[in-house]
Amino acid sequence: MTLKARLDPARSQPNVQREERRLARGRLKIFLGYAAGVGKTYAMLEAALQRSEEGVNVVAAYVETHGRSETEEMLAGLELVTPRQISYRGVLLPEMDLDAVLARRPTVVLVDELAHTNVPGSRHIKRYQDVLELLDAGIDVYSTLNVQHLGSLNDVVAQITGIVVRETVPDRVLDEADEIELIDLPIDELLERLEEGKVYIPEQAGRDVRHFFRPGNLNALRELAFRRAADRIDEKMRAYMQTHGISGPWPAAERLLVCVGPSPLSERLVRTGRRLATRLNAEWLAVYVETSGHASLSEVERDRLGQTLRLAEELGGRSVTLPGRSVAETVTNYARTHNVTKIVAGKPLQSRWTELLTGSLVDQIIQHSRDIDVYVISGEPTDAGGAQKIESAPRPLQWGRYLCSVALVGLATLLGLPLRPLIEPTNLVMLYLLAVV
Repeated sequence: MTLKARLDPARSQPNVQREERRLARGRLKIFLGYAAGVGKTYAMLEAALQRSEEGVNVVAAYVETHGRSETEEMLAGLELVTPRQISYRGVLLPEMDLDAVLARRPTVVLVDELAHTNVPGSRHIKRYQDVLELLDAGIDVYSTLNVQHLGSLNDVVAQITGIVVRETVPDRVLDEADEIELIDLPIDELLERLEEGKVYIPEQAGRDVRHFFRPGNLNALRELAFRRAADRIDEKMRAYMQTHGISGPWPAAERLLVCVGPSPLSERLVRTGRRLATRLNAEWLAVYVETSGHASLSEVERDRLGQTLRLAEELGGRSVTLPGRSVAETVTNYARTHNVTKIVAGKPLQSRWTELLTGSLVDQIIQHSRDIDVYVISGEPTDAGGAQKIESAPRPLQWGRYLCSVALVGLATLLGLPLRPLIEPTNLVMLYLLAVV
């Protein structure tokens, strides 16, 4: 089937043009690690040599061997584009010769250390900008990156390690990479390599080594790398499902959705969802659907809803507010499009008679959920103090309900008058009982 046959005719031309631009652009493969010394450059060279043996035109534009003999031996098997020598403060520093690579036009080019800042006088400030130009020229690029150099994680890494990473790469570079290969090494082996002097440490960073290469820091960075790679895989899977019109969920990984609202029970739902997500090692989020009834919420209910959504964020989840007419349909549609595998909802607090008359939200969610599991949480609200405040607050008299009660009693009387000669008086009580119910 051709590309045009799969596209909506009304939008086929722009989509075809976008697809053509994507195909004309080079492909970026990033070898992602959690620290120096895990073997990113070695893995990149190993993959490049394999492509070269397959007959692919591969060159190395810039590779840091750091004096490691095994890395230098692998690099010797590839064609090398001689780096430029740029004078800076009286010292000649090597940088990738971007123009020479563009003139050479290989199929694949190796560019190590994606987060590197170029020497002043280079065409671009950052090396990732050189890589983007190579990709725009239709050249495939292999590059390496440590997770602590991602811009969005800069403050997190500083909090974990106590070291502020100066060289960063925008997350969009990783997000737009065509392939990410996670390079992992057990922490004990990395520390052993560090003691043996096999991990390159810049002289100016030597004083920070004992702080950075601590088992606790490395474990945290390793988890960040795993999560970032998993998020990318999940994004690609969801994009594939949407592109091919596949209805979710695909339970490749667990993802929980907790339905919250202004009810005091929502706090209990959030905490239960957090515990369940921890046991399943799953991502989770709290979702509130803003229907037309949102405008009639009291100030107390709005405050409680805001506190519930903030609690979800504090416990490590994401809070999402969605507009919609039907809570059940909005929640289940969002769950399917975001590959949610489990929905957590609260057991209604109203009476069974009210549920029969107005319908149960839980029943509606179950009806629309299809392949998504639904967990129903029962129990009293955990915020007892908040519940007492609501109960003790003065309520205005609802005259409509009193009038309705009088009308129902009057209706029962009217129905009973013609029946008095036909049935026993004690049976007439059933009519009034029906009005009471």
